[in-house]
Amino acid sequence: MNIKDLQEQANELKSKQNWDGHTLEHRAMFLVTEVGEVIEEVLKLSSVYKDVDQDEAKERLGMEIYDVIWNLCDLANIVGIDLETTFEKKMAINRGRKW
Repeated sequence: MNIKDLQEQANELKSKQNWDGHTLEHRAMFLVTEVGEVIEEVLKLSSVYKDVDQDEAKERLGMEIYDVIWNLCDLANIVGIDLETTFEKKMAINRGRKW
């Protein structure tokens, strides 16, 4: 699956679930909540929580990372950004950067 496929899948799910009315601001807020869920799973994998099934936490983390990526794809779709093209441009910039 490539980035273009992810953006298309985001459109398909959004349409199927009747989420077309969500604004740019709504999507940004949903994104923030998903990032919070990523952090929660990361904390479960660290020493913060005790007696956590590490395999389950890793699986949940993967699912939450997907949700973040999905929200980013939808955010890009709302404003008409082709992420694949943008990623290629940004990777070219980063290759020439001194960090």
